[in-house]
Amino acid sequence: MQARPGTTAEQLASALGVTERAARRYVGILREAGIPVESARGPYGGYRLGRGARLPPVVFTEEQALGLVMAVLDGHPSAIDAADPVGEALSKVIRALPESVGRQAAALRAYASAAPDRRAARADPATTSALVAAVAARRRVAVTYAGESGSEWEAEVDPWAVVVRFGRWYLLCHSHRAGAIRTYRIDRMRDVRQLPQPFTPPDGLDPVAALEENLGSGWKYPTRVVFHAPYERVAPWIRPPMGRLEAGGDRCVLTGTTRNTEMYAQEWLAAIPFAFTVEEGPELRAAVAAVAARFAASIDVDSGA
Repeated sequence: MQARPGTTAEQLASALGVTERAARRYVGILREAGIPVESARGPYGGYRLGRGARLPPVVFTEEQALGLVMAVLDGHPSAIDAADPVGEALSKVIRALPESVGRQAAALRAYASAAPDRRAARADPATTSALVAAVAARRRVAVTYAGESGSEWEAEVDPWAVVVRFGRWYLLCHSHRAGAIRTYRIDRMRDVRQLPQPFTPPDGLDPVAALEENLGSGWKYPTRVVFHAPYERVAPWIRPPMGRLEAGGDRCVLTGTTRNTEMYAQEWLAAIPFAFTVEEGPELRAAVAAVAARFAASIDVDSGA
């Protein structure tokens, strides 16, 4: 009724999937709640909100409000502090809630403790907003990017999607500088300018899958691991950044690249419950040997442990 003044009972019933009698009963409930609903008969009649009516833009249940506070604190632990920009915004949301719901949300925020994610990196909201706008408009952007070494460079890219992964914000795009798909961390972008050139994203694009696959390729150290188990058993343990897993009879082969062989060996391979052989490269072999030696040294042979 707010968006379409003059809505008839028949139209309300159709939109709500109820009978006209039920629609009229709902109008009566609104009036009993103090919301001025006016009605007029005739071919140009219908229901409309009375002058000066102001409905709350969002109404949360207690479960929804607590879920929102939990999500904010999980993604932005410093929001516990009301002086933090996100914390200040969260305070405004809590104050706007009905007293019964807001009291629980405020208590959760006051008595919760959030540990920052060591992998998280805070992207600038203005930069992220500019990228999202370019994604929606399908317009090329010029970005200034700072690499891990601190050196900065510029590139023109077609922004396909903004993806959040493990506390970090990424831009999945086609880089005209590299002539290939790239994933850029948004927290390392120093400037974003939308350009007039339009672009068309790939058909059937799955941003998360494309980002995961891209993160598993193009790094410094090659990897090739043969698992002594069939593809069907190993596949659930393999994440896209680890590389591409292919079947090979009663075994399967994982090939890819990595920039951190120690992490690849200690956090990824060590967690997979199947025997394997590292065929490439020498850096990954050394990292796996170091992990194996550390585990072997932890066994007290004399005690039979």
